[in-house]
Amino acid sequence: MTFFKIVVFTIITIQIGLAQSIDTQKLDEYFNMLEDHDKFMGSIAILKDGNIVYKKQVGYSDINSKQKPDKNTQYRIGSISKIFTATLLFKAVEDGKIALDETIGKYFPKIENAGKITISNLLNHRSGIHSFTDDKEAFLSYHTQPKTEKEMLEIIANGGSDFKPGEQAAYSNSNYVLLSFILETLYKKPYAKILEDEITKPLNLTNTFFGSKIQIDNNECYAYRFDKQWKKTEETDPSIDMGAGGIVSTPTDLIRFAEALFNNKILLLENVEKMQTIQDKFGMGFFKIEYYDKISYGHNGEIDGFISALRYFPNENVAFAITSNGANYSLNLIAVTIVNGLFNKHFDIPDFRVYEPKYKELNQYLGVYSSDTFPVKLTVIKSGNQLHLQAPGDSVMNLQATAKGEFKYEPAGITIMFDIEKNQMHISQGGKTNVLDKE
Repeated sequence: MTFFKIVVFTIITIQIGLAQSIDTQKLDEYFNMLEDHDKFMGSIAILKDGNIVYKKQVGYSDINSKQKPDKNTQYRIGSISKIFTATLLFKAVEDGKIALDETIGKYFPKIENAGKITISNLLNHRSGIHSFTDDKEAFLSYHTQPKTEKEMLEIIANGGSDFKPGEQAAYSNSNYVLLSFILETLYKKPYAKILEDEITKPLNLTNTFFGSKIQIDNNECYAYRFDKQWKKTEETDPSIDMGAGGIVSTPTDLIRFAEALFNNKILLLENVEKMQTIQDKFGMGFFKIEYYDKISYGHNGEIDGFISALRYFPNENVAFAITSNGANYSLNLIAVTIVNGLFNKHFDIPDFRVYEPKYKELNQYLGVYSSDTFPVKLTVIKSGNQLHLQAPGDSVMNLQATAKGEFKYEPAGITIMFDIEKNQMHISQGGKTNVLDKE
C-alpha cells in the first residue's frame, strides 16, 4: 500500500462514527457539480433509521423539452430487477408452489442440462446457461423489438451451456428471464401483474412497475449517453429482459423495498438469509458489497444508458439508491461518495477544471518539499508539460493541472496548491491540509 493510500485509509478509519447527521448541503454541492459538468443526470435517495433523510434530482428527464426530474420521476433500473424477481421466487417457495432444489426440466426441456439445473442454480448464477446478452452483435440486432416467450426460449436454448450446473458461477441474464417465465407459469398471470400483486401494491410502491414503451407524459424519463453532448439511446423492449432487467422505479421506492425485505415484511427471515448467502461471489438476487468495515447487499443495473445502484446495510438499517438516465462519470465513485456522506466520512467535491500550463511555467514548482509535521519528503519533477509528484518508495504520480498553481491526483484524492512567493506547497487529502516548505 502506498503512503498516500495509507493516509486516506487512516483518515477514513478515524472518522467512522464521529458525526451523526448527514451533510446534505455538501451532497447537494457534489451532485450540482456533476450536473454542471455533464457528468450525471438522475435521482438519489438515502434512508437512515427508517426515514428518508436525503433526496436529490439533477439533469433532465427529457432534454428536448428541458423537462426536469422530480422525486417521482421513474427510471429503468436494469439488473436491480433481479432482486425483485428473486424475492418473487422465494414468495412462490413460501406459498408451496415450487422448491429451490426442483429442476427446470419440466419447464424448459429444450434447455441444455435442464434436468440437472435447479431453481437455486438459476438464482445464484450456477446454471451454466449462456447469457444471451453476451452475444452483443446478435443482441443489438433485435433488442428493440418485442419477443414472445417462445422466441426468447429459442434464443436462450441456442446459446447452449458454458459449464456443467453447480460446478462454477457466471453471471447470466438468461437465468432471470427463465425465472420470470417460471413465475408466470406458477401464478398463471403476467410477470407485471405478479410484481404488482405480491410486492408493489402491498408495499404501496406507486412508482415501481414492469416497463413498457417509455412514456414521458407518465413521468418516466429517456436515457442518454454523452458524446460531446447528451444523445438519446434506443430502448430495449422489456419482453426481452423480463425480470432480469425490465422494471421501472424510483430511488425512494427502491430503498423502501429494501427496508421491507430486510425487515421481513415480504419474506421469512430464513429466506432473506438464503438470498444473502454468497457462493463464488453471487447470492440469490444479491451481491455483497463492502465499504470499509460496513457490509451491504444490493445490485447494480445498466440498460440502454440507464444505470442504477441499490445498497442496504443490515447492521445499520440504512440504504441508498441511485437511478440515472445519463452518466459520464463512474457509478462506483458516486456510490462511494454517498457511502461517505451516509457514514459521515470526508469526501471531496470533484474539480473538473482543465488548465494547460506552459513548459516554462512548471519550472517554478520543481524541487523537494518537506515539513516537520509531514512524515515524508515530496519531490516535484516534470516531463514535457506534465508535472509529477513522488514520495520515497512510491511510484510517480502524474498531476493534472486545474488552474495556475493548482493540481490534482484523482486516484488518491490529492489536491495541491503552490504558493510561489512563500516557496510552499499546500497538499490536501482526506479533508486534511499540510503545508510543506521548498528546500
